[in-house]
Amino acid sequence: MKKLYRSRNQRMLAGVCGGIGEYFNIDPTLVRLGFVALSFLAGGGLFAYILAVIIIPSEEAV
Repeated sequence: MKKLYRSRNQRMLAGVCGGIGEYFNIDPTLVRLGFVALSFLAGGGLFAYILAVIIIPSEEAV
């Protein structure tokens, strides 16, 4: 069973986008662009990222 973790390898800030990219098998850069677009268009991208940092466990804790 596949689990979602914050990435240790594909990390820029906290590893959230890298972890989501690894989970869905897509490029983490696309996920990062999605968060930026969400921040500018809806204003919720930064809030979603901070919430994801709190909720998604780090890969080190495995």
